[in-house]
Amino acid sequence: MDDLGLALVVEDDDDVRHLVEDVLRQAGFEVLSAATGREGAEIARREGPAVVTLDLGLPDIDGFEVLRRIRASSDAYVVMLTARDEEPDTILALQSGADDYLTKPFRPRELRARIAAMMRRPRIGGVGASEPALARTGAHVQGAAPADAPAPLRHPEMLLRHSGLTLDPRTRTASLTGRTLELTRTEFDLLHALIRAGGAVIPRAELVRIARGDRYREDTYVSEADERAVEVHLGNLRRKLGDDPRQPRWLVTVRGVGYRLAPAA
Repeated sequence: MDDLGLALVVEDDDDVRHLVEDVLRQAGFEVLSAATGREGAEIARREGPAVVTLDLGLPDIDGFEVLRRIRASSDAYVVMLTARDEEPDTILALQSGADDYLTKPFRPRELRARIAAMMRRPRIGGVGASEPALARTGAHVQGAAPADAPAPLRHPEMLLRHSGLTLDPRTRTASLTGRTLELTRTEFDLLHALIRAGGAVIPRAELVRIARGDRYREDTYVSEADERAVEVHLGNLRRKLGDDPRQPRWLVTVRGVGYRLAPAA
């Protein structure tokens, strides 16, 4: 069994907490748990987990506040778990920095599959894994180099450019007319895919798989909630780009199909 490092379960329902713990242990994680939001946020700050599952309805502070505290110091993958299947909650969770969102009751195999897909995605471009997590697992952040190593040479031909946007896939950084864009992992992945598509339309279901890290697995199930979540990510991306959906410079909505890149200005 793979050693995937530390996972944290923040859940006040004993039965759900034990179920999620079992799923994560079977996947190869060492697991810590918390039954309150404050305890969960403190464990996340102190221990630096690689993955956090976070209940929205906690007895002390709600999951949104816990997520805000986690995001202040950690780039852990966060999956929100909640019994509330309301679109505003989904939107707020993703805007607050969650990587995925599952409603209860959920299928254990789906939770495990979604976490496995997230773990296949690079972890650079955000706050970064904390030192405790790296020290415990011996993990190597993709693209990292020893502190005394010479700076790598940049290869301009590897950069992607479009209408003032510049993406560097090696460092997973993006800038707009020289201004650095603070993109989440999902936002970067979606923008990268759209630029590489060169103006071809990418269907919403395919964008969901890109966001999950399952781009080449066409057999994975895509729900309406998944598609709505991708639309939220693209809306956040538009906001960061300052793009106007009525006169888009970068992201064009193709109604009923998906999205494509606007022609170069």
